[in-house]
Amino acid sequence: MLRPFARACLVAAALLACLIAPVRAADPVPIRIGVLQYGTVSWELEVMKRQGYAEREGVRIEVVPLAQKDAANVALQGGAVDLIVNDWIWVARQRAEGRDFAFVPYSRAVGGIMVRPDANVRSLADLRGQRLGVAGGALDKSWLLLRAYSRKTLGEDAATLVKPDFGAPPLLNALMLKGELPAVMNFWHFAARLRAAGMRELLSLDDVLKGLGVEGELPMIGWVFREDWAAKNRVAFEGFLRAGAQARRHMQSSDAVWEELRPLTRAEDDATLAALRDGFRAGIPGEDIAQAERTARRVFAILAQEGGAELVGSATALPAGTFWRVGAPR
Repeated sequence: MLRPFARACLVAAALLACLIAPVRAADPVPIRIGVLQYGTVSWELEVMKRQGYAEREGVRIEVVPLAQKDAANVALQGGAVDLIVNDWIWVARQRAEGRDFAFVPYSRAVGGIMVRPDANVRSLADLRGQRLGVAGGALDKSWLLLRAYSRKTLGEDAATLVKPDFGAPPLLNALMLKGELPAVMNFWHFAARLRAAGMRELLSLDDVLKGLGVEGELPMIGWVFREDWAAKNRVAFEGFLRAGAQARRHMQSSDAVWEELRPLTRAEDDATLAALRDGFRAGIPGEDIAQAERTARRVFAILAQEGGAELVGSATALPAGTFWRVGAPR
């Protein structure tokens, strides 16, 4: 038999164990993310999951594969997903029409004009009368900004300076590599592949913005979501954003993680992987959302003038609340 003192100690220990036993962790909150097939956002999500960043923040990432950008917009509007990646111009248009979407910066990587090394092109003026492949169509934001830049710096609209050929990004790359296009304005990851293949950058979006007198970092794309969803799921959503920031820091500092991501990037060789890695890193935005919003207001005015209602809808300025402020009261 246990002596009274020993028995008392056991009882006390059992009671103490009950008092200090950790509460069972709550089930992780699912966040449904619409992701384009082969989209670069899948790289960051993979790192978030592989490194356990999302799990430690109490979030379970549920990837919803989507075929194209328009499908992502429809999925978000219809409530089939909680998050997509889009630009703040789309969010501004939605808010102007009374829909409560909001934006958190994700990347400032946009792209630029790449030229063939044998094209003898050293400036935008050298492209006069030549074909320029343009990804994204006539309302692409980079193309509209280039038109404004061309008028300001050369006194002529790029739409008449060059012969624009609008097309799908992979097709434009293929035509350039075949020598059928001397220059291409493409999205950043396609431009990175061209750089790896020996093509040269003529103009970046940063160059264009500086030429237009716009200073400050401009993240063009980011996480887009319904404001009421974010308010109801604030803890999980801000945990997701912290997990994403951790993933980007890891992708910034570690070359090894890019070897792990090689299959997702579909890099054909080491040079392409390095170009994609460097392009992604260069596109990681700073944390000053207020500054980014100020820059976006200036750029919005330029884009609204260039693209008109077809681009921005009824919005006459960047609507208040377009940029979600993490930690701010709602």
